[in-house]
Amino acid sequence: MVDTGEVALHVLVEGSGTPVVLLHGFPEFSFGWRHQMAPLAAAGFQAIAPDLRGYDRSDKPQGVEKYELSRLAADIAGLIRGLGHSRAHVVGHDWGGIVAYQVAMDHPEVVDRLVILNAPHLGRVAEAIRRPAQLLRSWYVYAFQLPWLPERVIQSEAFLRKVFRSWATHPERFGDEVIAEYARALRVPGAARAALNYYRALVRRIPTSHGTVRAPTLVLWGEQDRALGAELLEGLERWVPDLRIQRFPRASHWLQHDEPEAVNAALIAFLKSP
Repeated sequence: MVDTGEVALHVLVEGSGTPVVLLHGFPEFSFGWRHQMAPLAAAGFQAIAPDLRGYDRSDKPQGVEKYELSRLAADIAGLIRGLGHSRAHVVGHDWGGIVAYQVAMDHPEVVDRLVILNAPHLGRVAEAIRRPAQLLRSWYVYAFQLPWLPERVIQSEAFLRKVFRSWATHPERFGDEVIAEYARALRVPGAARAALNYYRALVRRIPTSHGTVRAPTLVLWGEQDRALGAELLEGLERWVPDLRIQRFPRASHWLQHDEPEAVNAALIAFLKSP
């Protein structure tokens, strides 16, 4: 457990060397980086995978406002410092990617390089959501605004099997034991509500201004993503001027699970590049 200032986060750490912070998305937790931790450590990095605020063993403050994006970003800056580092590489997938972008904008002094996996910059979302295709893909964001019912739904193994297996291009990566572990984490008291409060806080206070990411950034994108269209990459340079994009035509939203070896190679090459 690491005190980040406002909350304590449960963290997995493997290896030593330059720190790489891995931020999971919904409905995962630190377990979602199980294919990346050892390869990063073997490559000479310290792999750091927290359970984000509200997830699994991390603190779960009450109230939707406690899950606003600025607070989530401050957690990660506090985590980096709490582990004794002044800076780190930051990697994020899905909600973890949204948080990673915000860390780079709000706390640029702690971010060396940024890697995003299938996560949108909110400046681009504000434009894309006007298009019917992306609006339809994002229907679940509005469904999650309902009280109590979404909490019940997302804790069920049937929901998790559908979300992971029907979206993945390699559904075999999500065996029964993996689904059971995700269900266990979401059944920790308060965890399901906290996970949904990310969406609720975002809708209640949508950012009206979007900063620039100054860190060198690599975006890895599985093009078979059913939730986020690849058009979210268009014009991203306006907010992320030092940008590289690598596409994975046969991977889904669950990119690091569908193609772990290719993702690990891309991560390590970018983080080691001069």
